[in-house]
Amino acid sequence: MANESWIPGYSPSTDFSLANIPFGIISTPEDSTPRPAIAIGDFALDLKTWLAEVNREKLTGIFSGVDIDQLNHALSQPTLNVFAALGRPVHKIVRKGLQDVLRKDTPHLQLLRDDDNVKAKTLRRLSEVTMHLPMEIGDYTDFYAGYHHAYAVGVMFRGPENALQPNYMHLPVGYHGRASSIVVDGTPIRRPVGQILLDPKAEPKQPVTGPTRKLDIELELGCFISKPNKMGESVDVNQAEEHIFGYVLLNDWSARDIQAWEYVPLGPFNGKNFGTTISAWVVLADALEPFKVKTEIENKTELQEYLKGHEEKTVFDIKLEVDLRTADGSMTTIGRTSSKYLMWSFPQMIAHHTLGGCPMRPGDLLGSGTISGPGGVEERGSLLEMTENGKKEVLLAGMNARTFLKDGDSITLRGFCADDGDGVRVGFGRCSGKIYGAAQR
Repeated sequence: MANESWIPGYSPSTDFSLANIPFGIISTPEDSTPRPAIAIGDFALDLKTWLAEVNREKLTGIFSGVDIDQLNHALSQPTLNVFAALGRPVHKIVRKGLQDVLRKDTPHLQLLRDDDNVKAKTLRRLSEVTMHLPMEIGDYTDFYAGYHHAYAVGVMFRGPENALQPNYMHLPVGYHGRASSIVVDGTPIRRPVGQILLDPKAEPKQPVTGPTRKLDIELELGCFISKPNKMGESVDVNQAEEHIFGYVLLNDWSARDIQAWEYVPLGPFNGKNFGTTISAWVVLADALEPFKVKTEIENKTELQEYLKGHEEKTVFDIKLEVDLRTADGSMTTIGRTSSKYLMWSFPQMIAHHTLGGCPMRPGDLLGSGTISGPGGVEERGSLLEMTENGKKEVLLAGMNARTFLKDGDSITLRGFCADDGDGVRVGFGRCSGKIYGAAQR
């Protein structure tokens, strides 16, 4: 019964299985205050309310070794930052305790399962809760660790001989993004306006200002920081795991035509800063540990010492999917790949990010960069790759086709890990957004 729960309608094959226990921030119709919760099956367990209902002595038994006052404080906040900052050992104990309360053969019957009053106050169907950003995000850094994406885009613009920049195999390339425009699953995305060079071959170069004509997606994995480092100190690659809270799906919406005109010499700006969507539930690092694998990308370059980790398994085999739904309701899965195609691991990204003494704080977000596979169009993580920058169309259900996104289109990213042996699934839920027309100027 290790993977079975007493939760109504529960199945181990759900994204939010007993093996998962992801954390998020919810509100309800009767209480609009954002507060921490975990997801289990089709339900959310309101942690703030549940902790207030349970006897302190019993909580000490469930969460042995954890300061209950600290835990109550952390799980009464409107974000998960304070809980994240308690550190990975605490996250492990709390997750294990909640699994014990929720499993079918729980020894803690009166704490939730057999107390109808407490269940009525604390268990809500996911369809009845409103989700909020799980963390207060102070800083956001987007990396470029997806080798197949980097190579394909490089070939597109520079040819196969110069597809990758000389630094690519030596360090995790990244840039600082905009934290203020990161939004939670389901938030509408407005088509951005910017400068566009309609004819790149014309002289002199003369841009126009208008809505992007090349609105795109980027299929990424996001990583939240828990443990901070002090300014002037770096994080050892072999200790970086202890600085990770958990993971989300991430769609870094991109305006390719705006980006193409502006990105030299300092990188993306308005072509990227208008919106980034993340999934609502943070899958804790420990929940993904069983699904670690070796990266599929062989890097024969001799790395600098600070990037050499002891672990052989450094990435996850998360099955990733991209769905596109048109305004008429037709839905097509346009992409399928895996996060095992990341060349650089998140511990390596953290080690590189902090190499010069940059301080990272709880709630900081790292994006992996677009994840694409080595196969055909269906394994690519952006429309830029799928359509070769608009030269080809992606065929959709309902006799539709796309080169880039139209107003009214919706994109949904999905991701999950599965153990084929026992049918257990650890998933992220959805990461979705619908495109609306540009604002009137």
